[in-house]
Amino acid sequence: MVDVSLIERLTAEAEADGVQQLVVGAVVQHDEKVLLLQRPEDDFMGGIFELPSGKVEAGEQLDAALIREVKEETGLDVSRIADYLGSFDYTSGSGKKSRQFNFAVDVTAPEPILLQEHDAYQWTSLAEEPPVTDAVKEVLAKYREGTRL
Repeated sequence: MVDVSLIERLTAEAEADGVQQLVVGAVVQHDEKVLLLQRPEDDFMGGIFELPSGKVEAGEQLDAALIREVKEETGLDVSRIADYLGSFDYTSGSGKKSRQFNFAVDVTAPEPILLQEHDAYQWTSLAEEPPVTDAVKEVLAKYREGTRL
């Protein structure tokens, strides 16, 4: 799992930067493809594809939130948090300054995918141009550079 000192440092830096909402995102890969989820059309940034991700609850550590969010959004169980892939900031639908911390994770099995909060999912090859925001493209580029595939 991820080093506790890294989690503490990331959290402290976000607080010092005035970030109001912490978010975690997961790069889940299988057969040289990564899992992307499509947001509901009527939601904030509706229709875009994104990493499995979600808000960190009050008092929750980033790693615990990551494991919980992957399970809630996909039904998959994280077996290992492999790498920290960086973060990006954005303004949430409610106007909060948010920071998404992204991690490469391994799961016990890639199926079945059980969607709770999204309209669709797809496994996307990193050799292709993924249908995601520029911020997520940067995360995936860093992941690809790590030659985990």
